[in-house]
Amino acid sequence: MASPHLPTVPLFIAGCKRSSSSGATYDVHNPANGQVIANAAAATAQDCKEAIEAAEKAFGAWQFATPGQKSVLFKKAAELVVSDSYKDKIMKAITEETGCTASWGKLINVDLCHNVLHEACEMAYQVKGEILPSDSGAQSFVQRLPMGVVFVISPWNAPLGLSLMTVLPPIAAGNTVVLKTSEYSPSGQLIAAELLKEAGLPDGVLNIIHTAREDSGPRVAEIIAHPAVRKIAFTGSDRVGSIIAAEAAKYLKPCVFELGGKAPAVVLNGANVEAASRAIVSGAMNHSGQMCISTERVIVQRDIAQQLIDNVKAVTSKIKAGDQSKTDAKLSCVFNPSSAANIISMIQEAVADGAELLVGDLKAQGAFVQPHIVLGAKPGQRLWDRESFGPDFTSKAWGKLFFFGL
Repeated sequence: MASPHLPTVPLFIAGCKRSSSSGATYDVHNPANGQVIANAAAATAQDCKEAIEAAEKAFGAWQFATPGQKSVLFKKAAELVVSDSYKDKIMKAITEETGCTASWGKLINVDLCHNVLHEACEMAYQVKGEILPSDSGAQSFVQRLPMGVVFVISPWNAPLGLSLMTVLPPIAAGNTVVLKTSEYSPSGQLIAAELLKEAGLPDGVLNIIHTAREDSGPRVAEIIAHPAVRKIAFTGSDRVGSIIAAEAAKYLKPCVFELGGKAPAVVLNGANVEAASRAIVSGAMNHSGQMCISTERVIVQRDIAQQLIDNVKAVTSKIKAGDQSKTDAKLSCVFNPSSAANIISMIQEAVADGAELLVGDLKAQGAFVQPHIVLGAKPGQRLWDRESFGPDFTSKAWGKLFFFGL
């Protein structure tokens, strides 16, 4: 049950904020200190059904909204997101829920949102048809039409930024949306609905639900199965993506996925090693490595490998993780203690299997992980094969190249 001393994050259905139909809530924690900062409404199957029905009803009119009407709305939202009231609300929500640094929060959840909303002004004009050749002498053309209700699942690591990046394209194309938030960032993602409603988005075009962790599987399966849901968009891990794909396949529903990665950087002999080192560390350490585009491996020609390693090691050694409210550390925590423990476990397994630890203490302190550099990781180890989603480096020698993984 909700604590009377804490704010409750409501559902947003048919343009209205409301409690769960069962009254159920779950706790939302600040990962930096473990404190409960809010209670979030835990959607029931009935709540999800009503969110879909609201989106289906709103589609009847929204599919005919003109590009100009949508453009004016998105422009207004772009102005609102950089207003002082919204900036303060966004920064408070995301720093408390995800523990991110203030600089990251502003860049991704304010500045990026402003740009994305301006881009959305043009999206509605990009829904175009085409003329096709015909052997019959008739004129053939293709017209693109909105599909209906789109189900979106967006993650916690850029709560507002990724939510808007995922819901704006289908809305701009004339569809309506049901967005399921991450259980870790309901407040930050709910702001997407508040922002667009204030800008003039009709009720029901965007609906937002939160689910308790233990309920997520059943609720997602039920939403995908609903006949009014025509498409699924998911941002997250490949493991969860495969589960969602299997559910969607039961009903032959199309999906759009943006999954995790193991992204490499390539450094050749003619590179500016000092500049490359700074770029590599920045790409790996921003948001404590919690990005799907984080640099996870570095492929470097052997002639400059040691120089690059020394430079990256020097840059990394100056970076520390700590509570942003108490220190001036450049890195904050990862999103929960379990993730921190998993990151350290991956590194420990690699070291036990022969890899060499160059930087790091092999410790997780709550949700805090210090930067780590590991040399000699190899295929078959989780640190080499899987996305770490943390501030760590891996490596492997290979032929004439040296693989220095981040």
